Amino acid sequence: MRVFQRVVDEGGFAAAARALDMSPATVTRLFGDLEQHLGARLMQRTTRKLALTDAGEVYLRRVRGILNEVDDAEAAVGCNTQALSGTVHVLASPVLASHFLAPHIAQWRLRHPKVALDIAIDPFPQSRVDEFDVTFMAVDEGFDASIVARPLASTEWILCAAPAYLQRAGTPQQPQDLEHHDYLKFPWQQGGGYGNRQLRLRPASGTGEMAEVDMPVALQSVSFDVLVRATLDGSGIAVLSHLLVEPHLASGALVQVLPHWIFGRLTVYAAVPSRKLIPARTRAFLDFLRELLQVKLPPRAPQ
Repeated sequence: MRVFQRVVDEGGFAAAARALDMSPATVTRLFGDLEQHLGARLMQRTTRKLALTDAGEVYLRRVRGILNEVDDAEAAVGCNTQALSGTVHVLASPVLASHFLAPHIAQWRLRHPKVALDIAIDPFPQSRVDEFDVTFMAVDEGFDASIVARPLASTEWILCAAPAYLQRAGTPQQPQDLEHHDYLKFPWQQGGGYGNRQLRLRPASGTGEMAEVDMPVALQSVSFDVLVRATLDGSGIAVLSHLLVEPHLASGALVQVLPHWIFGRLTVYAAVPSRKLIPARTRAFLDFLRELLQVKLPPRAPQ
């Protein structure tokens, strides 16, 4: 079952063999033995790719749950008798994986050197919560879903620019001043296409009227990394997550524009499968991240 799951996750037999520290021949044999035992073909094999059959899709969903239960049972027995070990299987969006998780892996390894992290990437992780030990997602206010999720941190969408850009183009003093600045746009914001120039801001204090501004779009991208890089290079003003660009703000590489206005608020959630028992290593990883975030993001002072 573990070999089958790893072949699917790694996208091939050779990659699965490397991940499992087995020979490709052994992985292929075990996979074939499983299909023979089940009396069903789990994958269609071509020269270019592997694709799950309908039977394989159904079996994979059940296998993930079974293997998670096995890991939970082992964790329950071993958590009080030995140091934490094993692997935490993580799913996260590309932004959270690169800017929220990756910077803290070295510190995590110092604390728990026997616990490895296996981080998978999915732009829309909400639908795959049951497949992983923990799934990280950032969602806007009003998020409501039938999953078991604990909030790790709340943050804000803020306007950011490089000091060099502000020196060249001027520093906006009120929302209407943005009409004369270049907008580095993330198209999912406001749900518009490239031609949608409207930017809607609200007071950070939570009281007062919203402001709507038509802002010329200089760059549009669904990649957070592209927008951050362009902002750092002085290409314009972008709406970015305070949580993820905090190091750039602290170093002075970026400056918050119109600090009394925000685009919105979002919360980083850690979702776990709908199971009663969370492995000790997964609980330790969640506690580790929560501890880091409490230090990194003190409560916002009242406006």
